[in-house]
Amino acid sequence: MSKDHIQAGALVPQSARVGVAILFFLNGMIFATWATRIPAVQARLALSPGELGLALFGTAAGALVAMNLSGYLAARFGSRSVTTIAALSFCLMLPLLALAPTLPALVTTLVLFGASTGSMDVAMNTQGVAVERLYGRPILNSFHACYSLGGLAGALAGGLVASHGIAPLPHFLGVAFLCAILILSAARSLLPAHADIQKTGVAFARPTRAILALGLVAFCVVLGEGAIADWSAIYLNGTLRTGAGLAASGYAAFSVVMAVGRGVGDPLTARLGPRTMVRLGGLVAALGLTLALVVTWIPIAILGFGLVGAGFSVVFPLTLSAAGHTSKQAAGTAIAAVATCGYVGLLVGPPVIGFVADVLSLRIALGFVVVLSLCAAAFARAVGGDKYTENGQVLEAIEHSDPSIR
Repeated sequence: MSKDHIQAGALVPQSARVGVAILFFLNGMIFATWATRIPAVQARLALSPGELGLALFGTAAGALVAMNLSGYLAARFGSRSVTTIAALSFCLMLPLLALAPTLPALVTTLVLFGASTGSMDVAMNTQGVAVERLYGRPILNSFHACYSLGGLAGALAGGLVASHGIAPLPHFLGVAFLCAILILSAARSLLPAHADIQKTGVAFARPTRAILALGLVAFCVVLGEGAIADWSAIYLNGTLRTGAGLAASGYAAFSVVMAVGRGVGDPLTARLGPRTMVRLGGLVAALGLTLALVVTWIPIAILGFGLVGAGFSVVFPLTLSAAGHTSKQAAGTAIAAVATCGYVGLLVGPPVIGFVADVLSLRIALGFVVVLSLCAAAFARAVGGDKYTENGQVLEAIEHSDPSIR
């Protein structure tokens, strides 16, 4: 490691890493808070399943539109200010969801809610990559582990509040107020704008072949995550006849193991390199889901879903890290492009699986996720080779990747 790199790393305040970790945690917590109270909002507005589905589509639409704009703004003005504004907007939208008096108002608010979380996702990942670059070793997985923990905390708190009959509005107001205070506190420790602002080149540019390859990996993996979230319980209950209570254990195993995998992913990446980690992740996910679909013994099926969580855990963070470390394009816009590909997979995957399940069977439909996991493993070279050298120095991920994808 060069002397200059050591000096740069020494200047990185520990508080910047803590601040980014807090923001990831709060992002997961706020979204989970909303997710746990969707039934209450549906009941208050007397929405049919179709109307609720239309409303929830607004979240995805808002996120998709805002992600690339957020990437541009982060490249133009730095990710610190964009992250802070998007995070505070995310807090503001939460109680407004409980106040929406009609379906059109709810759809409009969910579009803004989705735009806020999409913008925050891109900006805080850009900030995380900037911190990782100065640290000189992989740390982005730890941030995504904080997101998973935040989601778990928000879900547990939301379930507890709902069980005591507390209405969504006071619940959302309390969470929004607490999170806003923590966001303002964490924002003070983030890296300044000059740490990741785009000084050369253009902020908006046509994605390179390498970015598109990373986007393909993200699409495959995030589609798989959405499929497990939406269909694992239905598969266990409807196909393996586990009963409603035990059916939830598949996604629970997936989520817990994913959080653990992200927690240990950084040291493993430093030792094995991102290409090996992505390849292993895709293969482990494919093996786990194959077990869940082929073996009808329920404990093995649940174990299989846990292995899927282990395999998927590090892949998406590593694609974002690789995008952020390229010198071919601004970090914010590169991360936005890859994140958008992943979000498209999350959006289109579950309904496509439902359509295939209607025509063939759910087991066959979920088998496509096995194929996509293998595709992610096959394109592992997109994240680079030995991105982290033996002394831990960060190298340019895409510049050291296979020349065939440049």
